[in-house]
Amino acid sequence: MEFNPIHKVAVIGAGAMGSQIAMVCALQGHPVYLNDLDPQQLQQAEKELKKRMERSIEKKRLTEEQVHEAFHLLELGTELSNIHDADLVIEAVVEKLDVKRDLFKKIDELTAPHAILATNSSTIVSSKVADVTTRPEQVCNLHFFNPPLVMELVEVVKGPHTSEETAERAFRFVEGIGKTPVMLQKEISGFIANRILGKLMDEAVYLLENGYATHEEIDTVCTKALNHPIGPFSLMDLTGIDVNYFVRMQRYQETGNEDDRPAKIVEDKVKKGELGRKTGQGFYQYT
Repeated sequence: MEFNPIHKVAVIGAGAMGSQIAMVCALQGHPVYLNDLDPQQLQQAEKELKKRMERSIEKKRLTEEQVHEAFHLLELGTELSNIHDADLVIEAVVEKLDVKRDLFKKIDELTAPHAILATNSSTIVSSKVADVTTRPEQVCNLHFFNPPLVMELVEVVKGPHTSEETAERAFRFVEGIGKTPVMLQKEISGFIANRILGKLMDEAVYLLENGYATHEEIDTVCTKALNHPIGPFSLMDLTGIDVNYFVRMQRYQETGNEDDRPAKIVEDKVKKGELGRKTGQGFYQYT
């Protein structure tokens, strides 16, 4: 079966995830509109992307011509209405359901009828936002991993509302941007990778909170004995301790199960503003 190809992409949210997703698409020849309400966030995103691209050129992963063409295809802006001609919109804003629902309602009103609307969230399944749109059959999860410029896998997730055509178009798009897609036929919070990883992180935090070992020692065991490329506390610092907190809080609010509540040590870090690498302090210190 032939489907209309996805050409122009819009990414909403210019944080670390959204900005890199946008660059991944631009590097593969897609015109991309990267949107954020905060102009300073857009400036920061552009600065970080330029640094990353310079390193890629230095390491001969990309040529200057490839990077120049990608930036030529990448447009940054604060006007949400500029998504009007996108074939695919990828939402990558904060992990709060009310924020996402409000945004999907606006996205639905602003985009062409054929556009696919996707959320990058791995914890908020698309059925929780699809019902505010007039096209639930064209809503799905497209979960990129951090950092998107490096990580190969993307989880494509069908909700009960998602049509076969939408899922297939999204799957082919992921293949077309040089990533490896995995299709989940049913939605479940956390999908595959993060559900497995979540169990590891829960146990790591339990061992730390109960004084069995330090976070450095737990990370060392995971990297040296389990051959993980990075330990769970280093990973939380990389992805953002606040992200871990919001994920657990969302699950706790849904289930009411105390076991799903964010760990106190994680909650304390968030309250102190010690969110990991992006703030210079998390479980580790960064300069």
